[in-house]
Amino acid sequence: MLERGSIKGFEHRRMVMLFSMMDGDNEVSCAVSNRAMDELEHVPWTKDDEREEQFLRLRDRIERTASRKFQAGALEGQPRGVILRSIDFRD
Repeated sequence: MLERGSIKGFEHRRMVMLFSMMDGDNEVSCAVSNRAMDELEHVPWTKDDEREEQFLRLRDRIERTASRKFQAGALEGQPRGVILRSIDFRD
């Protein structure tokens, strides 16, 4: 199970909130799409300068989902990390 890491900030170019999780002493890069966060809150769009506040409201659920995806070995990108999209939150 991953542990809470740090918030890296909103990356406008990719439209994702960057954050990290810790696997022991190893930092795992993570990202969650702005669309996924908006769908979780049932809002049409959140302003870019409000993304960090939105992430903090949703942080527990986002981190649980990132941990599950990590445990399943669903890593992607360079460096390898967890990228969360809307589909990852559908039960």
